[in-house]
Amino acid sequence: MSREWAGPLGLAACSVVLAMATACAAGAQARPPVLPETARPAAAPVRTSVVPESVPQGGLVIGRTAPDAIVEYGGRRLHVTPYGSFVFGAGRDASGPLLVRITDPGGSALTHRVAVTPREWPIERVDGVPPKTVDPPPAIAARIAREQAEVSAARERDDPRADFAQAFIWPVQGRISGRFGNQRIYNGTPGSAHSGMDIAAPAGTEVRAPVAGVITFARPDLYLTGGTVLLDHGHGISSNFLHLSRLDVGVGDRIEQGQVIGAVGATGRATGPHLHWGMSWLTTRIDPLLVLERTR
Repeated sequence: MSREWAGPLGLAACSVVLAMATACAAGAQARPPVLPETARPAAAPVRTSVVPESVPQGGLVIGRTAPDAIVEYGGRRLHVTPYGSFVFGAGRDASGPLLVRITDPGGSALTHRVAVTPREWPIERVDGVPPKTVDPPPAIAARIAREQAEVSAARERDDPRADFAQAFIWPVQGRISGRFGNQRIYNGTPGSAHSGMDIAAPAGTEVRAPVAGVITFARPDLYLTGGTVLLDHGHGISSNFLHLSRLDVGVGDRIEQGQVIGAVGATGRATGPHLHWGMSWLTTRIDPLLVLERTR
């Protein structure tokens, strides 16, 4: 925690001695006490900026400052909520320190350094995947590239809504069958690191919004991810839900926490019914499990 700047000093500790004059025979009255200068009210409250000292790989950095301060990270100006919160993500392979520059309303600036805690990334072997999804022919590879570009574009949405500030809930209950960040090997062929958390659940199980947001992408038939929905939570934070068997929402829909958005399935590159829940800050992937564990 670091203090960025301070306004005028608060009230100084003081002791005001009230002297009562001894009543004279003529009935003289005591004079009223006079407060010293140090006991008069301060003109303004103290202002502070709070930035975490460290963050694990794949975690969210949530800080607080004055609502009218300027916060910059990675060459980008971040939104600040009316109550002073701001947020950004640390990627799976981030090494730090992450530099956050905060400029107060008076023009004074300070750069905060956030250390990144490394994590272990075990290898996950996934067998029984359809071969054409592991080594697709050129035409299919081109389709995959187009579809993934559309999804990436939807993740770039960045508006001042602060739905992300709610406490997240599980979109579906079940066993964690795949963890964020682990290296994946499909049918013996190395693939990219896992970008989310897999939750095993029966096909048709309702999937609910972990917090409120706006639907920015909804397609039932992507080649790799099958039924795919993106839910934007504001400030660049979004959730994606993959392999759905049913979609109950459309682009532009406002969704409240706990609302059903679809159903668990095994569409796309999947070996059985489960929900892949991924989260991102813009194009930086973050770990949903860490978001669920967040206490503030």
